[in-house]
Amino acid sequence: MEEGEAEEQQEFSNRQRLKAALHYTVGCLCQEVALDKQVHFSKQTIAAISEVTFRQCENFAKDLEMFARHAKRSTITTEDVKLLARRSNSLLKYITEKNEEIAQLNLERKAKKKRKSDDENRNSREPAADELSGES
Repeated sequence: MEEGEAEEQQEFSNRQRLKAALHYTVGCLCQEVALDKQVHFSKQTIAAISEVTFRQCENFAKDLEMFARHAKRSTITTEDVKLLARRSNSLLKYITEKNEEIAQLNLERKAKKKRKSDDENRNSREPAADELSGES
């Protein structure tokens, strides 16, 4: 029973830390907007924006989990994220572009790794110069 309580306490602690980090970030963003637009955000407004954002993120997480589960997967993929963002054209476009950038970088890394591996294999198969001359 104590193990379950400790786990529950840890989850609560993580949740509070996440909320605090989100609140801080929202505060920083509101500060930037306030300077740019010469407006003022009250502490209550920042807290409300933070709370709404946190709840929306919880909903997003649940939706992503459901999308993956519906597809009989245990892993959330970029396709799930695109499905989630489908109602916001600008967000969907941004996610798609970032996904393509990441895919391109992965292809380049894979090609570079393959070239390096091929070079190493070629070097290990070539006899050393002193072996060719018969010296040891």
